[in-house]
Amino acid sequence: MIHETIEDFAAALPPMRAVAGLDFGDKTVGVAVSDTLLSVATPLETIRRKKFTQDAESLAAIVSARTIAGLVLGLPRNMDGTEGPRCQSTRAFARNLARLPAFEGLAITFWDERLSTVAAERALLEADTSRRRRAEVIDHVAAAYILQGALDRLRHIRGE
Repeated sequence: MIHETIEDFAAALPPMRAVAGLDFGDKTVGVAVSDTLLSVATPLETIRRKKFTQDAESLAAIVSARTIAGLVLGLPRNMDGTEGPRCQSTRAFARNLARLPAFEGLAITFWDERLSTVAAERALLEADTSRRRRAEVIDHVAAAYILQGALDRLRHIRGE
C-alpha cells in the first residue's frame, strides 16, 4: 500500500523488519537496504532497467530474500519543490509495483531525493573512488542516501 506521508508509512511497518530504498532512474534502479532496527542504510546493488516485469521480478527477489517490509522510493522533485515528469514516472512505478502479488501488503512511501546523487558523488570522490567505479556504484549509493534520510526521520517519529 502506498503511503503519502512518512508518518503513515511508519505506522504501517511491522517491528524488526528491514526496509529498502530505491533510486529509480530511466536506465537503472539503485537499491539499498536497512538493518532490522531501521538505523543504518547499506547500498546493495544497481538493477539495469529492462521492462517493468523484469524490473519488478528483480525487486521482488530482493524483497523476498531479505524479508523487506517496506519500500522508500526517492522522489526527484524540482529544486523549487514542484513535481515534474520524473516524479510522475516514479509514482507510476510505485503504483504498478503495489498492484503486483509479490508486493502485496508491502508499505511504500516516497522521500525527497533532491541532491542525493550529488551527495553520493561527493562521498565517492572523498573516498578516492575511480571514475569507472563511481559509475558502477553511484545509483545504489544514492539509494542509501535516500533510505538513510527516511530512516533518520522514522527514528525521530518514534522518539528514539
